[in-house]
Amino acid sequence: MKGSDLPSARHPERSAEGAQSKDPSTTDRLRVATYNIHKCRGLDRRTSPARIISILQQLDADILCLQEVVNAPGAALRTGGPSLYDQAGEIERALPAHTAVFGANRPLHGGTYGNLTLSRLPIRSWHNHDITSRREARGVLQTDIQLGPHLIHLFNIHLGTSFPERRRQARLLLGDRILANPALTGPRLILGDLNEWTQGLTTQLLRNSFRTFRPRHSLQLPATFPGLLPLLTLDHCYFEPPLELVETHLFRSRTALIASDHLPLIADFTLS
Repeated sequence: MKGSDLPSARHPERSAEGAQSKDPSTTDRLRVATYNIHKCRGLDRRTSPARIISILQQLDADILCLQEVVNAPGAALRTGGPSLYDQAGEIERALPAHTAVFGANRPLHGGTYGNLTLSRLPIRSWHNHDITSRREARGVLQTDIQLGPHLIHLFNIHLGTSFPERRRQARLLLGDRILANPALTGPRLILGDLNEWTQGLTTQLLRNSFRTFRPRHSLQLPATFPGLLPLLTLDHCYFEPPLELVETHLFRSRTALIASDHLPLIADFTLS
């Protein structure tokens, strides 16, 4: 699946295999990262997929959950030059060891806009769940990933910005169509931008069912937003056994401070 052939929500469910995936039988550690790339537009108002890609390569994550990704390869045809909007394709081509799936949530720039998940481990299936609630279209990109004998159910999430919107989305998220789906047989791993820094309904419900943590970076602060001077923690990770947290931190390089309005959150796990 390369470039404009990235799967979209128009085909919400299909299987995927990564040609250069890790051998799941020899894997006992897992590094995951979530990063809202803000359409590759930095705090300096410059749109640069290359800058975001350089950060992703440094993260060295087995699984990457990205939010606010533009997937509009046709924009290059209109401009007659390299496109700043073929972001999903540019990222996938720069990380050939990963298999990519894209959950399109709404049209943008003649293409689509949504969440992108990349995995070095084999992807068995994926599905983009619509959790739109009156305002901007939102989705939860579910990817089922093989890790040793376990099928990890990964959920790449970007929730709404208003409190009432998130309350409705929280009930959809924790309902039997997504996280409480009785067909889920393996551990669940939730990553993404929840747009929640208080004890809202989403946080309360997730903490009742999952483990989580407070990440820190060199300034000993848990905040992820905005990147240059983080004051709020919007990006989160929730998980359950047999996943065991080994280490976590926020990636804070000079480039990461301005490449997006969020910082990447990294977590290392092992299987208990």
